[in-house]
Amino acid sequence: MTTLAAPTRVRTRAPGKINVYLSVGALQDDGYHDVATAYQAVSLYEDVSAEPADDFSVTFTGPIDTRSVPVDESNLAIRAARLVADAAGYRGGVRLTIDKQVPVAGGMGGGSADAAATLLAVDTLWGTALGREELLRLAAQLGADVPFAFAGGTAVGTGRGDELSPALAKGEFHWVLALSDAGLSTPAVYRALDEHRERYRADIAPAPTTPVVEANVLQALRAGDPDLLADCLHNDLQAPAMRLQPALATTLEIGEKAGALAGLVSGSGPTVAFLVADRDAALEVQVELSAAGMVAVRAAGPVHGARVLH
Repeated sequence: MTTLAAPTRVRTRAPGKINVYLSVGALQDDGYHDVATAYQAVSLYEDVSAEPADDFSVTFTGPIDTRSVPVDESNLAIRAARLVADAAGYRGGVRLTIDKQVPVAGGMGGGSADAAATLLAVDTLWGTALGREELLRLAAQLGADVPFAFAGGTAVGTGRGDELSPALAKGEFHWVLALSDAGLSTPAVYRALDEHRERYRADIAPAPTTPVVEANVLQALRAGDPDLLADCLHNDLQAPAMRLQPALATTLEIGEKAGALAGLVSGSGPTVAFLVADRDAALEVQVELSAAGMVAVRAAGPVHGARVLH
């Protein structure tokens, strides 16, 4: 009888995301908000390499500035690896190398993609065979966006964003992403939203108790129609993100003048996602944003969630 040798290195990949629709509910007593969001996984990826080690460590490669990302036990990928080890009773460690393509604190779920890819990487490397449902359960413990980075595709997220329902999306949507040098703190953006709502509570409708994704968003995704989707892109966090980084208004204006169907701040920002008609339009918008001195990349969605590369 022969047994397969344990792999000495596993490489996995998980995608960044765009929130094509995000409605934020009222501030709750515990300081959190319920949300309703339509996620789309896009072809900007985090690749994680995992190798056996006695302890847990993480290093970064790639074009993204990671100097602000912790590499201690608070790092989301290390937390993911430890969760798998604890769940499976595994005694060893892992050396993680993350090739980052998704911006840090950019509203595209880069850290969540790191965690999702790591869950799959260490489960494969260690042969712990926890299974998809258990890995999704662990993903939910790491943050609202981690289960979606694991699942990929297009989905509606409710609750804290981690209660996922797959959404049908026909064809392929094309995006141009304007990346920012400076990140935005997600808690700071939510605080700015709460402060705005409190300041103008006499003049604006109260925040929903149970937010929902509007039907026209799901219809546009199901139809695979970028024009229809452009008409219903929405993000409650866009206005507070723009108050914290006023230059985002200029970015939106340049991209839309360059031919984008619509633009919006992705998640808590400051990445700005421009929806375009096709690949040719994506190239034109990318060129205009680059000419204005911005870092712009093209992406398409929906794409698969976390998967093993080799």
